[in-house]
Amino acid sequence: MMKPLMMTTAVCLTMATSAFADDHMTGFMDYSVTDNDLLASEFIGMRVYSAEQDVDVTANMVPDAQTEWDDIGEINELVISPDGNVVAVIVGVGGFLGLGEKDVAMDMKQIHIMREADDADDFFLVIKSSSEALKAAPSFERDMDNAEMDAETTPRRSMLMAPDVTRDGYARTERSELTTEMLTGARVYGVDDEDVGEIHSLLLDDKGTIDRAIIDVGGFLGMGEKPVAVTFDELTVLRKDGGDDVQVYIDSSVEALKAQPTYEK
Repeated sequence: MMKPLMMTTAVCLTMATSAFADDHMTGFMDYSVTDNDLLASEFIGMRVYSAEQDVDVTANMVPDAQTEWDDIGEINELVISPDGNVVAVIVGVGGFLGLGEKDVAMDMKQIHIMREADDADDFFLVIKSSSEALKAAPSFERDMDNAEMDAETTPRRSMLMAPDVTRDGYARTERSELTTEMLTGARVYGVDDEDVGEIHSLLLDDKGTIDRAIIDVGGFLGMGEKPVAVTFDELTVLRKDGGDDVQVYIDSSVEALKAQPTYEK
C-alpha cells in the first residue's frame, strides 16, 4: 500500500506519562488500536508529499490526487520530548530538489493525513510547501553539541547555487572587482526577479576579501526585516557596463530566505 505524507492531527504518536500517585500505580492501560491510529513503526519510513496549492485536509482525497504532489522524501526519525510529545518529525529530503539528501525537522502540525475516498486504508502524508522553502530549510543536526557554527555563531545551513543570470548592459562580476560601497544597500533579487531584500552589510575574511553578505529579507519601510547571512558564492552580481551600479541575484524567494537562520551579530 502506497503511503505518502500529509497530517493535520497528531497520529497517535503521543506517549502518555503520569506521576505515581501511590506504590500501586503502574501506568499500564487497556488500549486497542483504532482505524484512525498510526503506529510509530509504520510512520517512520513513510513517504512525504508536498503540495504547493491549498488542499482541503478535512475531506477525503480523490483517487490519484497524489499525482499532483511532489514526492519529497521519507520520515527518518521522530523527536519526542520528556513529557511524551512529538516535537519534531525528521524527514530526509533531497532527490526531488536535485540535491544530496538532507534531514530537515518539521512540525507535526504541518503534516496532514489524506485518506482516499474509496479506500480509507490507503492514505498519504502531505505538507504544504514549495521547493524553494524545502531547499532553504536548515539541516537537522542530530548532535546539537557538535553542530558546526561559524565565527558569528550562525547555525550551519544548506548552500544555494548561484543563479545563472544575464541582463542587457550588465556583466557578471567577480568579488575581487567589487567594493563594499558598491554592494552595501544593493537590492537582491530572487526567483522570477522577486525583490527579496537588500544587502545590509558585508563580512570579510582574514585576507580582507568579501566572504559573506548580510541580507535584510522582506519587511516594509525598514520594519519586519530579517537579517540572513549568505556566502558570496551563493550570489550572482551583475555590474553595469562602465559604472558602479550593481544588481544582486540569489536562487531563493522571500519565503525561503525567511526560513533560514537569523543572523546574530
